[in-house]
Amino acid sequence: MRALVVEADWLPREGYQVSGKEESTRETFHGNQVWKNPRMSIQDIERPIIETDEVLIKVKACGICGSDIHFHETDNEGYILFPGHSTFPLIIGHEYSGVIEEVGSEVKIFKVGDKITSEGMWWCGECNYCRAGFPNHCRNLKELGFSENGAFAEYTKVKAKYCWEINDLSQVYKDDKELFKAGALIEPFAVAYNGIFVRGGGFRPGSHIVVYGAGTIGLVAIQLCKASGAASIICFEKIKERRELAKKCGANFVFDPTKVDPVEKVKEITKGKGSDFQIEAAGAPSVIIPLMENSLAVNGKIIILGIVSGKSEIETWKYQTNRNQLFGSQGSSGHNIWPYVIRMIANGKINPTIIISAFYNLENIIEGFLKAETKKVGKVLIII
Repeated sequence: MRALVVEADWLPREGYQVSGKEESTRETFHGNQVWKNPRMSIQDIERPIIETDEVLIKVKACGICGSDIHFHETDNEGYILFPGHSTFPLIIGHEYSGVIEEVGSEVKIFKVGDKITSEGMWWCGECNYCRAGFPNHCRNLKELGFSENGAFAEYTKVKAKYCWEINDLSQVYKDDKELFKAGALIEPFAVAYNGIFVRGGGFRPGSHIVVYGAGTIGLVAIQLCKASGAASIICFEKIKERRELAKKCGANFVFDPTKVDPVEKVKEITKGKGSDFQIEAAGAPSVIIPLMENSLAVNGKIIILGIVSGKSEIETWKYQTNRNQLFGSQGSSGHNIWPYVIRMIANGKINPTIIISAFYNLENIIEGFLKAETKKVGKVLIII
């Protein structure tokens, strides 16, 4: 089969202490500290052979995620930008949909022909964190497209326990091509859903919401908040094309933060009360958290969805005196997140396809990556 394979050199940075497990497995949770000189190529490789508890999926569509881009982009020293879980060589890609082509002998809940997507975070179900109900923080975590071969390929294999049927999307998307486009974008909606409603505990209908960043996660967060009764949604985004997408997704007010004072704008729109719920989806918390802290309403919440390494300062007294809270969020597994997102799409409450800006096929996927790296687009989708 044809697949996009990423290779890189294992060259730990000076001063980074490599653990014995990292050294032996070449698998790390600190990718930008060890992987250098990434290289992408389309290759012919063997089709996956499934185990008894797995399904083989014919991939139909797969989105280019910001994390995928950070496997391709490098810093000044040639190290990948992605700070997290990674191993190479690897087929990347984790936002996908497809059709089951083969089922293992132990699989009872799916059949050949089912339209499908799957979780990307492969929790073990046995460690203390999984047993406590925190699968996104599994201590034996494997990840599709990060540590295990992913979906920028004609086929991928996944354990059935991570899969979700998307046949119901046909209630909205009568054409299968459109259904698979929507199905490929369930994952980012699930990531945002986890941050907003599970980790952050949601917001009261009628709340003022602020979203920083209108990349994929910011755009899906806007849709989820709109569908859930936000009174107003204010979005700050530097790039013109993404500001237009934010409006399409339901933002009531959209501003370039380099042209206005975000704190003053939030106070102006909320008549001095501040925003009830603020979402960091830009991956720049050291800059954005102070803006959020100075424009939060009493009892307001900050949700961190953007992924970035490094430290950020917070003013603790503001959380004390205003009864405010800050939540970090990772992943999308557990808590019935995926079926709830699928249900919202199937009932027309949210529309994943409106954030898609460009399509490419597997053979010209690297061109698609270069397009996505301009950041002047919404989602770039690979049709396979």
